[in-house]
Amino acid sequence: MASGDDDDPIIEEIDVYLAKSLAEKLYLLQYPVRPSNMTYDDVNLLAAKIKPKQQRVELQMSMDTNSPNYCRSKGEQIALNVDGRGYEENNTYSVKMMDNQTFSSIQATTSTSRYAAAIFRKGELHITPLAGILQMRPSFAYLDKADSKTKEREAGNEGGDSSQDEAEDEAKAISVRFSRPETEQARQRRIQSYDFLQKKQAEEPWIHLQYHSLRDSRSEHERQYLFCQHVDSSDNSELVKTPKEYLSMLMPPLAEEKVIKPVGPSNVLSMAQLRTLPIGEQIKTLMKNVKVIQFASLMGLLASGTDATAVLRCIQQVALLVQGNWVVKSDILYPKNSCSPHSGVPADVLCRGRDFVMWRFTLERSLMRKEITAMIKLPPEDVKDFLEQVAVPRVNRGWEFLLPADVEFVKRHADVAQRQQMLWLGIQSKLEKVFKFSKDDFMPKNSQLPEAVHISGTQRLKMAQDRAQEKQASLQKDLHAKKASSGGGVRVKKEPLSDGEAEPMDTSAPPPSSSGLTNGSLNGYPGGQRANGNGGSPANAPSPPLLDFVSATFGKNPVLTFNELKRLFSLHLATMPAGHIPFGPVSDHMLQDAVLLSRCRQIVVPFPALTSASADQQKVFGLWETGEDFDKHRHMLFEMFTKNYRLKRSTVQARLSEELGEVSKADMDRLHKECCSSHGGMWYLKGTVPS
Repeated sequence: MASGDDDDPIIEEIDVYLAKSLAEKLYLLQYPVRPSNMTYDDVNLLAAKIKPKQQRVELQMSMDTNSPNYCRSKGEQIALNVDGRGYEENNTYSVKMMDNQTFSSIQATTSTSRYAAAIFRKGELHITPLAGILQMRPSFAYLDKADSKTKEREAGNEGGDSSQDEAEDEAKAISVRFSRPETEQARQRRIQSYDFLQKKQAEEPWIHLQYHSLRDSRSEHERQYLFCQHVDSSDNSELVKTPKEYLSMLMPPLAEEKVIKPVGPSNVLSMAQLRTLPIGEQIKTLMKNVKVIQFASLMGLLASGTDATAVLRCIQQVALLVQGNWVVKSDILYPKNSCSPHSGVPADVLCRGRDFVMWRFTLERSLMRKEITAMIKLPPEDVKDFLEQVAVPRVNRGWEFLLPADVEFVKRHADVAQRQQMLWLGIQSKLEKVFKFSKDDFMPKNSQLPEAVHISGTQRLKMAQDRAQEKQASLQKDLHAKKASSGGGVRVKKEPLSDGEAEPMDTSAPPPSSSGLTNGSLNGYPGGQRANGNGGSPANAPSPPLLDFVSATFGKNPVLTFNELKRLFSLHLATMPAGHIPFGPVSDHMLQDAVLLSRCRQIVVPFPALTSASADQQKVFGLWETGEDFDKHRHMLFEMFTKNYRLKRSTVQARLSEELGEVSKADMDRLHKECCSSHGGMWYLKGTVPS
């Protein structure tokens, strides 16, 4: 450093003094809603007051009612609303016009240790620490006063209409209640409540101040306290610290402060605090809050790199498998010696009733609340609580299970699913003894196995392909037989079907009187036709025109939610001539089968458990095969979206570069344009952006 002294000479030395006379009384007032060139120096200040402990300041300033920018009619109307027509000493506006304005402060920062006011004089710099930095903003408390005046007038009018002939009020019984002792957790919640804080703020009295303008003699006298009052050269000491020591004084090392966190409500989670717990406690806490979740969503909530095997081992201790989803155990929600907050029913009775509800959901997709209440004989409030945890009400369908069946998890972890099935058999035997019923009483009609209630994904694709091949072979065989027997034109007669035989595909157009799709053609089956009992597709397979429409649609939009696909299909039907629809009746399952047969696959996106997206919005399909090399990029992107419902562009690019080599900007832009939407700097699959 010595060699560089000549290049950086010292020009001047300035003595710095610390003034402490105003150290606890000096405030910096800022006016963020007013331009810097329009100061309040020449405005007449009518009153000022302060609450020192809360650092709250209020200033009342006069307004120039003669200004061309002032609207007199508005000012008179505001004064009339606030003070009314009469005159009182405590009126806000004494001249029947809004002639003053109040400014109220908020703290710009809670820590002012780094800020000071400095003044330079005769080669000396005097610094005074700031006690607070306050932002002054207009107060609209007069609107609250006007509102209360209006309510008083309305109450007076209603009270004046009462008749003098009314009979005296009859004596009413008064019930006396004694409050229970307040727990520490309840006390902490009360202390943090808004009402408590408002009450504490109102307890500190206002201290009224006397204002002196900038050029007043008293202001000039107070400004002298900004200078250090005792400047004695004998007390001054030179800095004898080394450069490292001086730097350490300026920027001391960060010390870990012990922060006492207030006790918050039990249902409020901080993910940062949650991940400091052992994996078992993390899963237990999450399950107590979410109640029901898919395994992929659970892995997304845990820290990256968490071992799936360890998660599976822990989740089985606190949850049970229902339709491939994990539902928290009843004894976790209702521990021993507790009771219902609604009815006071003991915890063991609640656990039996809730286990019955969960067991019924292993057999059926929807339940009727009245049937459940009649069986378990618990208060309706408790039964509703059970259902709200894991189901949603549907019109004319009772309560439907909250999440779609996770068949992929059951296939991937067959050993876990089998173990859970054995647990449910044990729970079922206990419930049969308690509630005196038989399992056959609740078996769904037209179904022999509970596992056959829900079929989706690759199973539905294989079923659709098998049905299409069988029907095509059967129709061709019948056609050749008729040709051989008749030797000419063929008119195929529809033979009666056996119980296990599927009905041939109906590709005929609806009657001319029908325009477009019938009311139940997408969300049900027209003409009273229903799905088979196992929840799979109806007997009709997708027709070639329907497959052509789906292929063309995904050619233009490689990623679509099922909800958006149905919307595009409805628009397509609306463009067709009335009475000329080549598809025939189309159900939701037929449309989904057509998607899976059109070189597309479903992308199982792990949406958050509390997402507001509908079931059709959570079904996302992507174009899988086009014959291009670019298919590899889409495959990799879809795989990443099965682990997280949102991604960063840099994360996608890094993964593609690692697996496929260098990825150009053009490829990334194409991938984003075809498959994704941006929101908040994150990539989402199209149609899945949160509202």
